[in-house]
Amino acid sequence: MKYAFVFGSNLFVVPGNTIKYIDHEQTNRFLRISTLYEEPEPGRLHRFLTIDTDITDFDGHTLKLTGNKFEDSNGFQILEQHNRVLVTRHDGTTFLDVLQMDDRSAMQLEHNIVAELEVNRPVTVIRLRGNFYMGDIHVEIDNEKLFVDNESQAGSVLAGDGDLLFSHSGVIL
Repeated sequence: MKYAFVFGSNLFVVPGNTIKYIDHEQTNRFLRISTLYEEPEPGRLHRFLTIDTDITDFDGHTLKLTGNKFEDSNGFQILEQHNRVLVTRHDGTTFLDVLQMDDRSAMQLEHNIVAELEVNRPVTVIRLRGNFYMGDIHVEIDNEKLFVDNESQAGSVLAGDGDLLFSHSGVIL
């Protein structure tokens, strides 16, 4: 199975469930999809979306989650839904929002994204939003754009065979 990560109007399709970043020539893990949400079926346990992450906010507070559980909450709040993990700051602003999209919602995205999803089926679509630091790389993702160290990226649709990597120069496949 492939994973399609949506950042604003950008789509990156990769074979793995992990997003990494390069910080001072060292590769670190930003996000790992631990388990995916699965529709409940008779005789099978209900599975929710769970993630592992290690990121920092503007004030230097670190968020470390393992299977959606805080290693240290640092004032963050977590809202878990069957297909979503939403982490907010103490003031209620979104810090990290990870959403596993259903097929119907994913097929309503921009035409260029839908075309790439169709080519790469079967694919699990994960939409991310937030404003955080991966090491010393500032990342801001809204509904339209992806900003990496204040450089914006919109409308990119790429598929690769390796890891999805962030660096100071942007996203690397």
